[in-house]
Amino acid sequence: MTTLARPEIRDIGLLRQSLVIARRNLIHIKRMPEMLMDVTVQPVMFVLLFAYVFGGSIAANAPAGYREWLLPGIMGQTIAFASFIVAVGLTADIDKGIVDRMRSLPIHPASVLVGRSMSSLLHSMIGIVVMSLTGLIVGWRIRGSVLDAVLAYLLILLWGFAMIWLGILVGSAMRSVEAVNGVMFTTMFPITFLANTFAPAENMPGWLRHIAEWNPISSLVQAVRELWGNTTPVSSDAALPLQHPVLSTVIWTLGITAVIAPLALRSFQRRTRD
Repeated sequence: MTTLARPEIRDIGLLRQSLVIARRNLIHIKRMPEMLMDVTVQPVMFVLLFAYVFGGSIAANAPAGYREWLLPGIMGQTIAFASFIVAVGLTADIDKGIVDRMRSLPIHPASVLVGRSMSSLLHSMIGIVVMSLTGLIVGWRIRGSVLDAVLAYLLILLWGFAMIWLGILVGSAMRSVEAVNGVMFTTMFPITFLANTFAPAENMPGWLRHIAEWNPISSLVQAVRELWGNTTPVSSDAALPLQHPVLSTVIWTLGITAVIAPLALRSFQRRTRD
């Protein structure tokens, strides 16, 4: 009687396992291109809507006017919604039992989250590229040095990394995609609008300006604007984070990650054990 040899199980490491899972997530986008609408159609729509509909009514301190001042704000909002992409995708995978099947394989437990994070960050980067091209069409330009320009893009990606952990937390805590949609829309839209993303914070009422200037997204947007040469430094009466936006963005990002990441990991482990 012939016996079949058991196939050899090789440990290919966390990075390669994560790349395989990220590739699986990206294949979904290839088969369903409509999944890119949130980083292609939606950002372009926001750029054109605010640039041409509201641009004439909003004064901004930028060399080329409101259109140039606007683009970093749109990018800040889009990268903040990286959390939305992760939360929806992770919840869907858990509900369909895909995560359970992956965890039954001889792979590193963290590869599921790392792979999802990598694919979501690449997903968001597509939106950044699309918005950059759209911005060039409407009059946006990078007026700083090449090093400053690269640093600004790195800050955007760093912020996206922190938002991924928020998405993992929400995606693990919520029991359905519908619940994720409700929570994320209810929280992320006010947060991204209650900042200097689309209108200068100094024109807001006193108490609202204070909230907007201490919003972490305002630090990110101000840092990107200054590095790209799309605005001048804020006035001396602005909140401390906007006085040093690059440093503040790094601190905010590290702080959010340090707080949210352990909670997200605990929530994911609890959810996948149920």
